[in-house]
Amino acid sequence: MDYIIYFALSIGILVFIHEFGHFAAAKLCGMRVEVFAIGFGRRLIGWNKKTGFTFGALPKDFKGEGNTDYRLSMLPLGGYVKISGMVDESFDTKFADKEPQPYEFRSKPIWQKIFVITAGVVMNLMLAWAILWGGNFFQGKPVTNTTTIAYVGDGSLADSLKFKSHDKIISINGEKVKYWEEVIAQLFIHSLGEDVNVVVQRNGMEKTIFIPRSRIPEDESQLNFLTPEGIRTGISEVLKDSPAMASGIKSGDIFLKINHVPIFSNQQVIKRISSNPQKEISIVMLRGEDTLTFSVTPGKDGMIGIGIISGFAGGSSHYRTYGFFESIYMGLADIVMITDLTFNMVGKVFSGKIEFGKAFGGPVKIAQFAAKSADRGFLSFLYFLAMLSLSLAIINIMPFPVLDGGHLIIILIEGITKREIPVKIKIAIQNTGLIVLLLLMAFVIYNDILSF
Repeated sequence: MDYIIYFALSIGILVFIHEFGHFAAAKLCGMRVEVFAIGFGRRLIGWNKKTGFTFGALPKDFKGEGNTDYRLSMLPLGGYVKISGMVDESFDTKFADKEPQPYEFRSKPIWQKIFVITAGVVMNLMLAWAILWGGNFFQGKPVTNTTTIAYVGDGSLADSLKFKSHDKIISINGEKVKYWEEVIAQLFIHSLGEDVNVVVQRNGMEKTIFIPRSRIPEDESQLNFLTPEGIRTGISEVLKDSPAMASGIKSGDIFLKINHVPIFSNQQVIKRISSNPQKEISIVMLRGEDTLTFSVTPGKDGMIGIGIISGFAGGSSHYRTYGFFESIYMGLADIVMITDLTFNMVGKVFSGKIEFGKAFGGPVKIAQFAAKSADRGFLSFLYFLAMLSLSLAIINIMPFPVLDGGHLIIILIEGITKREIPVKIKIAIQNTGLIVLLLLMAFVIYNDILSF
């Protein structure tokens, strides 16, 4: 149910913003907007000035007479704005046999047509920019001032890749790294689909570690095979009537030592506690600014009744904040970087370096990521919305029939040739594009379901 709710919320916001861009631009240019629809297909409910609120489809002989019908339709996978005198997703060509009217799209100058057709993409870009600006201004960017690995457990993935405790990562695939966030970005984003060469400093000397792509976890949430200095493991919950509760341990406490051994990772906590069933162990915890020592005896199952979570930052982590105008620039810089990464990823898909199903997601993946981001907090959900809005803008501006970019190409061709492309040809182009797009969507949804 969470997936459905957050999917509907995400798509609803993005589609409304996109279609409102087309709607507002058309109105500013004096064009009639016959339909403003969220969703495709059969009309479920809607409102217009002539009929008020109505359920189901409008009568076949209904004439809007310039009044927009605002509606929700059956298929919640997008939306559209139907502008008089334009061949679009509605495939309405009744106007073709009549003289162009002043309020129709086809009668307007080229610059107005371009303005209207690109307004949706511009609105999606503005939404992404506004969210990224707000994030940079009100919170800033997380910065962890270290690239040194705190701990590598025996038999762990990091150990099998030849990393050692206290290795300092200098560069990844030739790119210098200064902060842990850059390590994450290089491993999981910039080198996607590629093998990785990591240069580390060990005992005053540099050493190169080669990592096949197949050995790197699929996303950064699985980055527990490398633990940076300053990031500790803490307690997310304490179960009622458990050994941990009896000893005085509380949620939010951070592990420092277990039986005098420094603790840096979830794996260490699990190993140290589970290997001492029914034996008293000493646990040193950080609570606020206080260092506390507890004596706890795990049960027969080697558990003390706690939930653990990594990511508690020490003094090495902080948020780098930006001023009002600097945040505007940083928002733009983020959009440029993400756009570049998107096209780079698309190139890797076509070159075979990345599987299509891992690079692109449909409704199921969107719902999953929306729900997960919402679980992490409102700001995390907003960042997800910004990424989705930017992706929608990039996809829509691509020169493909049915998409805004396809309409833009037709407008530019008509502008250069000084003559309108016949309606029959436009319909054929739209039909072909729609079929290909539906097949692509079916394939994406199929991949979503397989990976669910």
